[in-house]
Amino acid sequence: MDVGRAFVDNLKLFSHLANIGDVRSLVIHPASTTHSQLSPEEQLSSGVTPGLVRLSVGLENVEDLKADLEQALTAARETAEALRA
Repeated sequence: MDVGRAFVDNLKLFSHLANIGDVRSLVIHPASTTHSQLSPEEQLSSGVTPGLVRLSVGLENVEDLKADLEQALTAARETAEALRA
């Protein structure tokens, strides 16, 4: 599992959707969703890296969102460290 995907998978408040115009916070990992039909080279040439994540912040409590992002970043760091080991 790559680090970007680990980050997305560990978010609790952000919905994993490619929707826009919603009042909820959303997250998407383009390399495994919207751009998954492209080769890795095509993804890179279009600006989509394996760790890229797109966030759309909604109307939830800002402290709750910050806490969710921090715990997901911690999980992603742990994944990165495990991949390096």
